[in-house]
Amino acid sequence: MINAVGRDIPEEVLKATGKDIFRGTFAKEGYEYKKAAPTVRAYMDPNKSKRVDSIHDVLVKCGIKDGMTLSFHHHFREGDYVVNMVMEEVHKMGIKDITICASSMGKAHDPIVPMIEDGTVTGIQSSGVRGKIGEAISAGKLQNLAIMRSHGGRVRAIESGEVHIDIAFIGAPTCDEYGNMRANGGKSDCGVLSYAMADAKYADKVVAITDCLVPSPNLPASLSQVDVDYVVVVDEIGNPAKIATGAAKPTTDVRKILMADYCTEFVINTPYFKDGFTYQTGVGGASIASTISLGKIMKERGIKMKFGVGGIAGPMCKLLEEGLIETLVDTQDFDTIAIESIKNNPRHFEISASEYANPFNKGAYVNQLDFVILAALEVDVNFNCNVVVGSDGVVTGAQGGHPDTAAGAKCTIVIAPLLQGRIPAICSQVTTVTTPGETVDVVITDYGIAINPARQDLIEAMKGVKLPFCTIEELRDKAYSIVGEPDPVQFDDQVVGIIEARDGSVIDVVRKVKDYEFK
Repeated sequence: MINAVGRDIPEEVLKATGKDIFRGTFAKEGYEYKKAAPTVRAYMDPNKSKRVDSIHDVLVKCGIKDGMTLSFHHHFREGDYVVNMVMEEVHKMGIKDITICASSMGKAHDPIVPMIEDGTVTGIQSSGVRGKIGEAISAGKLQNLAIMRSHGGRVRAIESGEVHIDIAFIGAPTCDEYGNMRANGGKSDCGVLSYAMADAKYADKVVAITDCLVPSPNLPASLSQVDVDYVVVVDEIGNPAKIATGAAKPTTDVRKILMADYCTEFVINTPYFKDGFTYQTGVGGASIASTISLGKIMKERGIKMKFGVGGIAGPMCKLLEEGLIETLVDTQDFDTIAIESIKNNPRHFEISASEYANPFNKGAYVNQLDFVILAALEVDVNFNCNVVVGSDGVVTGAQGGHPDTAAGAKCTIVIAPLLQGRIPAICSQVTTVTTPGETVDVVITDYGIAINPARQDLIEAMKGVKLPFCTIEELRDKAYSIVGEPDPVQFDDQVVGIIEARDGSVIDVVRKVKDYEFK
């Protein structure tokens, strides 16, 4: 069946998943449902302890068995030890047919691949995967379909009951014996635990794993004792050096600086740039440079940002300290500056991933965004974006909050160099659609800026502004004139994964990559 972005979704995929095709970003506006509920076991005896000696013992207490869904979070990013620690024990116990439902997975989790190959892990549900797991999925090694969801889409799936978590494993930088968890105060601080909050509320069993046990009560708690079944103390839950990497530094790349300048100039000439505007940006070089330069203009004009939201890095914290931002609402910390900021600044707040981006709650923070600055691997002439599948067809990225913020923001700006290496980033058709073009307003490259024709208001606003405006087709043609039009990636017929739109419908599929055949 052909969906709203023109992708042909095989009937067998729809039947196997019970899902509908994507029918538009706001097709399910007003949808009503009853939230799911976990199985909860009463804990009344004050003489009992939640402490368990080992990962093995807690798996036994939780009743681990074949076919379960286990969840994890990614606040430790490439420094994470928790996923591998738990899955190694699951593997030793001979448990099979496990689905991993993680907020994201990266190269740190490469050791999971042998477990995919031997049937220990048969399902992956995640915002995205990088490294060898992505390669394994693209090679067709995973028995079941991989399901890629946005951050908001993941929470929607959990809260609606589409995904049922049997056991949630939550890495806690600090935790008391009763299960109150905080993201700070230990040796593996990660700033916030936003993506684990839904897991704690909706999983049947919740296990806190910590390397820093503290006296009770560990308050203010990110995750409460009332949702925690067991506490396990281990030597290390993560590598702090890879959890946060110091200050995010401005780029020295001339192309990125150019795109940042274009972005800033565009933003300040929109009708949304005024006192009390709201903003989210990523931590790429161009995004950081744009945030820094925007701060200078805000100071000059006496303009303050009402709030910044999403993943937070040093430059946004600096604007908060300078009084240029009233409030930061935080779902992930990308560097040590952000981690220290949320510890010390009373206007820097931790929120749940549901509050941030869930499209099926009564209003997420993304809906209040004026601007979001995003990146993309590919953008096509219909403004569709791909942030998950590389130019070689291999799964190598994550949706993250990309579709969520694009849908919510009044002005969605995507920054991408015209060429990624020698691969055109602006093309006729993206390899895989992850964010629909109807939610993308502006594409900024080092060769020019294209405004979505649907946004005539922005086109009018930019009249007289000295920026290199052109059509998206002209950007594509320029890219092709430099490096030629690349041959499309060759795929098998086998579908190995689906890309969910944030409302749970199927926006695209991922097929098994086949070896290149020379013509």
